[in-house]
Amino acid sequence: MSSSAAAASRPAARHSLVLVVTCLALGSVVAAMASLNVALPDLARDTHATQTNLSWIVDAYSLVFAALLLPAGAIGDRFGRRRALIAGLAVFGAGSAAAVFTTDPSTLIVLRGVLGVGAALVMPATLSTITSTFPRAQRARAVSVWAAVAGGSALLGVFATGALLEQWSWRSVFWLNVALAVVALAGTLRYVPESAEAHQPRLDVTGALLAVTGLVALVYSVIEAPTRGWAAPATLGGIGLGLVVLAGFVLHELHREHPLLDPRLFREPHFAAGSLSIMLQFFVFFGFIFVMMQYLQLVRGDNALMAATSMIPMALAMVPFSRLTPHLVARFGFRGPWTIGLVAVAGAMGVLSRVEADSPYWLIAAGLVPLGAGMGLAMTPATTAIMDALPRSLQSVGSAMNDLSRELGGALGIAVLGSMLSASYRSHLHLVHAPRPVVETARSSLAAAHAIGGPVAQRARGAFVDGMHTALLGGAAAAALAAVAVALLIRANRGHPQPTDQATTTAQEPVSHLHT
Repeated sequence: MSSSAAAASRPAARHSLVLVVTCLALGSVVAAMASLNVALPDLARDTHATQTNLSWIVDAYSLVFAALLLPAGAIGDRFGRRRALIAGLAVFGAGSAAAVFTTDPSTLIVLRGVLGVGAALVMPATLSTITSTFPRAQRARAVSVWAAVAGGSALLGVFATGALLEQWSWRSVFWLNVALAVVALAGTLRYVPESAEAHQPRLDVTGALLAVTGLVALVYSVIEAPTRGWAAPATLGGIGLGLVVLAGFVLHELHREHPLLDPRLFREPHFAAGSLSIMLQFFVFFGFIFVMMQYLQLVRGDNALMAATSMIPMALAMVPFSRLTPHLVARFGFRGPWTIGLVAVAGAMGVLSRVEADSPYWLIAAGLVPLGAGMGLAMTPATTAIMDALPRSLQSVGSAMNDLSRELGGALGIAVLGSMLSASYRSHLHLVHAPRPVVETARSSLAAAHAIGGPVAQRARGAFVDGMHTALLGGAAAAALAAVAVALLIRANRGHPQPTDQATTTAQEPVSHLHT
């Protein structure tokens, strides 16, 4: 090889290493969002967690993750994305190590929130590092790999957890987090270059506090609704408070010279469509994983590894469609593949909502394949639309918004679909002649009813399936709404975003006011 060819190959090799390390860091934090779902029955038996506790154990991570993404992304932009990766991986690994030694559900909820803090520092830094490191000609390919990892790593985490639980307890899930964090941290220190935005304005602390307060109040109220009642003053008041505070966040950002997130940016149709689509896709995806893992283990009686293996058809469809999508978009534009993918997700959830306690596995697989294919078709166009709607100087803004949409959608999906499941389960579980303590225990969670056994467990399984039908139909409606929104926002005559270097002129007003 000539010296010039060798010199040319070095940047390509460096880019590949950066992509591998950032995707490993990304995969670690995304897998942690879904992997614990496989361990929920084991965790419920060991810690005596109620159904609401289980929702919180899963969602504390997602909620903190989503709520801190914007300020964490801003910190990375100001002080360096490599530094943010290092700090985030350290917090993520340390929190996971502490979680190994707890047996109390409340403590575990708090530690999952700590993991969310670390994940919020990691995730924005991964995509913005890729988009600021790769040349524009290679960026679409790199983003498609990032999107495939973001979707596929959740399923890989589920499968890895199922394998671990064959030999060890739910604590092994957190040991896996520690191992991944250590490897990603070593790779970051060795290969990832530092990048930051010069002359950044002061961080919008007030906006960050409003966003965090509003999201926490909203999600907290939704998760607690099945216990308190959907019409209870505390539930309605909490939801109302969350919405009012979030409205206050929007008004505050509109009047800031350097806002955390300028709402005017959503005037750009591709940015708006991409953000809404990502949020609703992952609303469906993570809500589905939360529900289905309990169904497979506690209703069908599968062990953890079998339940995780049951998700393979979704992964086998998702990853290749994620890689195929850039070619389809180049030929047909964004609108067609994107919309078809969302319609496939809605149809898949409709099929899965017909599954009963004794349904054959082929019916489940008939829903998993279009679900994976639809997610693969829709993820890359949505992410690319967000990123390409902004100029190079604001790529970190697009990264933060993409991540926020993803994690907020996941947090809301677990909260809303989990609450729909829990409320329906309680209302359908009729134990007329059972003693009151038995009734209260069975109503707390399907895992508790399963431990009681006998007719109580049988009726609880039927009530859970009824609740699952309601929750999955809710997911189908969310995916259908996303498909309609994308079809309306992405018109046929403007199937591609404006080039990044033109975004400052095509969307000058919102872009000029948005900084992180």
